[in-house]
Amino acid sequence: MTPKAKLLIIGGAEDKGDNEPLDILDQKKEFTRYEILNELLPPSNKKIEIITTGSEIQDEVKKIYQRVFQNMGYSNIGFLPIKNRSEARQDEYLKRAEDAGAIFFTGGDQFRLSTILGGTPIVDIIKERYQEDSEFIIAGTSAGAMVMGTVMITGGGLSEALRYRNLLTSSGLGILQSCIIDTHFIKRGRFSRLAHAIIMNPEQLGIGLGEDTALVIRNGSDAECYGSGMVVIIDGRTIDQTNITEVEEGEPVFVENLIVHLLVKGCQFSIADRTLANPAIPVSKQSK
Repeated sequence: MTPKAKLLIIGGAEDKGDNEPLDILDQKKEFTRYEILNELLPPSNKKIEIITTGSEIQDEVKKIYQRVFQNMGYSNIGFLPIKNRSEARQDEYLKRAEDAGAIFFTGGDQFRLSTILGGTPIVDIIKERYQEDSEFIIAGTSAGAMVMGTVMITGGGLSEALRYRNLLTSSGLGILQSCIIDTHFIKRGRFSRLAHAIIMNPEQLGIGLGEDTALVIRNGSDAECYGSGMVVIIDGRTIDQTNITEVEEGEPVFVENLIVHLLVKGCQFSIADRTLANPAIPVSKQSK
C-alpha cells in the first residue's frame, strides 16, 4: 500500500531563526528563511502537535519551538510531552494525534523515543494516518528523524576505521520502511557508522542527513532534498566482497561495491528504485 501522507526527515540544526553561520550564508546564495520547517505547515491551518519525548529538557524544547512557529506566523501548535508508555495510551493524546494536521518529533535520544513510543496506540494512529490521510504530515528532526526507520542506530560506530560490532542498533518506529536514517551526518563524521549499519543490513537503504538539510518524502518513496547542506545515500544491494562475517570483534572491515549518492537542494530521489531522477534536479528548478 502506498502511503498518502507526507514525511519530512531533518538532519538537525534546521534554521530556527537564530543567527545563521556565516559559511552557510556565504555558500548558499539562495538560502531561504525557515525553508525546511515551512514544509511542516499543514493545510487549512490545522494543528501541529509536537512530540518532545526524545528530550529530557522538554520545557526548554517547547519554548524554542513556540518561538520558532510564532516567528513564522503559525500559532496553531500543541505539545505532547509524553514521558512514559502509559502516557502514550492516554485518551487525550490519542484524540489529539487523530485530529492533528501534522505530528513533529523533536530531537534528543532516539532510543528514548523508540522505547517509550514503540508499539503504543499513539504510534499506531500515526502509522495509520501516514498510510491513509493525504493531508497529514509526519516530521522528525535529529533523533526524531532517526526513529522513523525500520532499523535504528543507537550508538557506537564512530571510530575512524569501520570495526566489526562497534555499533549498536535497535528497532525504530518503522514509519519509513527499509531505511536506516542517521543525522548530523557530515558535521559529526558519521559516514562509517551508517556504512557499517548497511553492510550488516544490506537490504536497507542508508540515509545520512546533514545539518539544516532534509528529505521531503511523498508516496512513501519520492524524495526531494531541501536545505543548505547535503544528504548521503548508501545502498548495499550491490556489495560483493566484505570480510564482515569473518573478522573478530573490533577488527577492521572492508567492503567492495558499496554505492553512494550525494544529494543537494532540489535533487529528487526514488527510495523504491534507489536512483536519482534523470536529471537529478529538474530543469525548471535549475533555472531559478
